[in-house]
Amino acid sequence: MSERMSITLKDAVGRNPLIRLKAPVDLTIGPQEHIAIMGPNGAGKSNLVAMLTGKNPLSQGSVTYHFGSDVPATAYGNVIQVTFEDNLGSAENPYYFQQRFNSQDRDESPFLRTLLPTECLDSPLLDTFMIRPLLDKRIVLLSSGEMRRYHLFRYLIRNPRVLIVDNPYIGLDAEMREQLELFFQRLVTEGNVTLVLVLSMLDRVPECVTHVVRVEDGRVLPKVTRGEYLTLWRETHIGKTLLPVGLRSAVLNLPVKPVATLTRDGKETDEIISIRNLSLHLYEGKTLYNGLDWVVRRGEHWALKGNNGAGKSTLLSLICADHPAAYACDISLFGRRRGTGESIWEIKRYIGFVSPEFHRAYRENRPAIDIVASGLHDTVGLYRRPLPNDVETCRFWMDVFGIAALADRQFLTLSSGEQRLCLLARAFVKDPALIILDEPLHGLDTCRRDLVRDIIRTFCQRPDKTLIMVSHYADEFPDIIDNSLTL
Repeated sequence: MSERMSITLKDAVGRNPLIRLKAPVDLTIGPQEHIAIMGPNGAGKSNLVAMLTGKNPLSQGSVTYHFGSDVPATAYGNVIQVTFEDNLGSAENPYYFQQRFNSQDRDESPFLRTLLPTECLDSPLLDTFMIRPLLDKRIVLLSSGEMRRYHLFRYLIRNPRVLIVDNPYIGLDAEMREQLELFFQRLVTEGNVTLVLVLSMLDRVPECVTHVVRVEDGRVLPKVTRGEYLTLWRETHIGKTLLPVGLRSAVLNLPVKPVATLTRDGKETDEIISIRNLSLHLYEGKTLYNGLDWVVRRGEHWALKGNNGAGKSTLLSLICADHPAAYACDISLFGRRRGTGESIWEIKRYIGFVSPEFHRAYRENRPAIDIVASGLHDTVGLYRRPLPNDVETCRFWMDVFGIAALADRQFLTLSSGEQRLCLLARAFVKDPALIILDEPLHGLDTCRRDLVRDIIRTFCQRPDKTLIMVSHYADEFPDIIDNSLTL
């Protein structure tokens, strides 16, 4: 990067009051500096990025861009933000699993080659990002790791001066995280771009970062070096953030819901989920699972593991009847064979569920407490007025997840991490017998990750609570896990 490159915010105040920080911002990103913007969920990291990119113009102060005498001094075309929100398709497109596995939708999906300008097909970045082998693959069939490489490639071929990447590592398996880390290191060493990473995991700062900008409670703190930040973190972070004693006791002492006697073939059973000889035929002769047998019994706590593309989310979608092939498979839930006349609502009434795909598709802009209340009836949106007892239950679970103060805030005005906590409270609000959590800590800051892990642990200490949890980080699983399935 040119020694002359810089971005300076001086006494800057955003024009939009809905995304305005609490104090004016003074910040300079200088030459040869690669920045991590770090802070808790809801602290204002995205608001700072909106000022850097010009998405929130200023009502006070100034923002100055300098990329050299031959480059326009504007954010347009020079400062690019990558969010990965549409890593697996947007909420406006057909539901992901139907799009990916329905033959008609799949066959109509464009090839990756056709989405790239012709002049880009000779770019050396195709090899840097390992994109060339993917050119003749349909876009909807790319794994999440492949899609992430593609997104980075399509933005970097525009030759930005500053690349802002929002939470680049979430949802990636260990191998892909390592590859992305190596790529970022190569980019800052050899590339002509300044890298800005927006991170929620406060204890993990990639080696490619030279400086850290902390955002706390709507205020941007002075820039420090990576080493200074890590020293400060070690000195100020005390233990894990756990569920307060009073709330822990309240969760443990919730009334025990009677669980109906489960039967299979007329005999009593403790099988919550039974999957037999599961094989899912995909594309180009490929088969997923290839004869998988899996039984989850009442009160068991499972870790579901596997690399990106192994089929974890697809397996959960089959269990929850969200996958179009769910009724063609030998799957029994709560002792009842799928496809024997039960409705989708009968399937979901005993299940609490959250996933990154569900989060991305949930675009209802209602008060946060309404989002939590929608979990009582498994709806996307609220179509019946909650009873007073239901409202009290919703407030209780929002208190457990530390978001009671957000009850009246509109869902889409919350930060991504705050939205995830709302959807987690929604999954727990009906006190389900089976809780299915696909990457539940996705996008949460370090302290809230500790809190949610402790909530899961506490909830599952109650009688007959069954858990299936997916994560790419071994330290995210609570210590009550007693079984594991790796795909």
